[in-house]
Amino acid sequence: MSANNLLNLVRQAGRRLDLSSLQFRLTAGVTALAILGLGSVALWASWKMQQILVGSHRQYVEDIADRFPQDIEFYSKTIPMPTGLQTAINNRTTPNLFLLVKRPDGKVIAQSSLLGQNNDVAATLTSLSGKPVETQVYQVGERYLMLYGRPLSLQESMNNTLYVAQDVTWDQTMFLTLVRSLGIATLLSILVMLLVMALYVQRSLRPLRQISQMTQLISADDLGQAQLQLGNLPSEVRELAQMFNLMLTRLSQAWEQQRQFVSNVSHELRTPLTIVQGYLQSTLRRSTNLTQTQREALEVATSEAERTVRLLQDLLNLARADSGFLYFHVEVFGLNELVSEVIGMARQFSDRVMAIEAGAVPIQVRADRDALKQVLINLIDNAVKYSAPDRPITLNIKQMDDWAIIEVCDRGYGIPLQQQTRIFERFYRGDIARTRATDSSGLGLSIVKTLVEGMGGSVTVRSKLGEGSTFTVTLPLEAAQ
Repeated sequence: MSANNLLNLVRQAGRRLDLSSLQFRLTAGVTALAILGLGSVALWASWKMQQILVGSHRQYVEDIADRFPQDIEFYSKTIPMPTGLQTAINNRTTPNLFLLVKRPDGKVIAQSSLLGQNNDVAATLTSLSGKPVETQVYQVGERYLMLYGRPLSLQESMNNTLYVAQDVTWDQTMFLTLVRSLGIATLLSILVMLLVMALYVQRSLRPLRQISQMTQLISADDLGQAQLQLGNLPSEVRELAQMFNLMLTRLSQAWEQQRQFVSNVSHELRTPLTIVQGYLQSTLRRSTNLTQTQREALEVATSEAERTVRLLQDLLNLARADSGFLYFHVEVFGLNELVSEVIGMARQFSDRVMAIEAGAVPIQVRADRDALKQVLINLIDNAVKYSAPDRPITLNIKQMDDWAIIEVCDRGYGIPLQQQTRIFERFYRGDIARTRATDSSGLGLSIVKTLVEGMGGSVTVRSKLGEGSTFTVTLPLEAAQ
């Protein structure tokens, strides 16, 4: 793997790592605690082993030095002092233990014969100043010596110094190897604990992630079926998951009651309002003795009754769609003929310039004729409302792969970018002053979206302020299944 690939992997992992997440904080906290705990135990164990090792060698060296005057006295009873001193040194000397006696002026009186074979040890002992030395470990090249120096009284001199050096290289090397092994084992234990804790925390927090994902993906239609799987969870997370499931159940019930209410109200009010509208229209047509004021009042009442009936019909259609009772009679028919029919109807109620741009080959679509007609009427009505009277409206018809595409284009005011993602919401009206002026209820585009998606298609919008908007309806072709 190249350095660039490795760097990219590290960057991707850093982007996925959320430093403010609960999982990271719990894992980092447990890891820090593990490092502190295991590191402290490892340091204490290393220090304790060092103390035991050094203490045993110190005790041995000091015992040799304390018994050495008795050895000299024992041998000096039968042989001269210099010979007895050397004999005592030779008897105590081993391949790992060396003795050396110095006068106050630094001259060596006697030493172990094996020092001749250990130049580095001999050089260290002869370089001492002839003063006592506390028991401690010295590193001489690649060797470690436990060195101790104490005063030694002989017959001809009282201020001599005895040096005892023990080679502890093997023990010290084994100790350092053990410390390294202990450090590696501690590091591996921390890494294993980190991995295990990360997996455990991730599994424990899985319901929280599910809640977050469900919150992003759940829709009103899924409230009744969306439930978290509890399983073996910590009590706190289990309680939160249970409350979330209970909240989803309550929301589902409330949403169902709201849909039922809207459906019932729309159905109950539509009939009497339709009757009222009919009476008002009949009165306007047959009455010839109405004053101008009375006629204007009746015209306003008729217009408002008609608008209210349309609003109730839209609400009823949406309620049926939410409840799954909005059925579509899907059939194959010519799209070009339907668009021409809708344009002809629109021209009867508006003097706007409307044009159709289509290819030479007719397009056959699979859709509900009446539903698609309502979709196009709503989009054309929307284009008429939100563009100037002298601006044309164009309908483009084309096909791409297995889809038929209808574009309703206007050169009107345009839609701000921040509102384009919300214009298909129910009752959403971006510019309140303008929607009031155009008599908009905020349901037209929502009806369009519901009908198009119910027929297996999609609807999108592209718009730019001051240049106009383009609503694109995509529907399956005749051959699409």
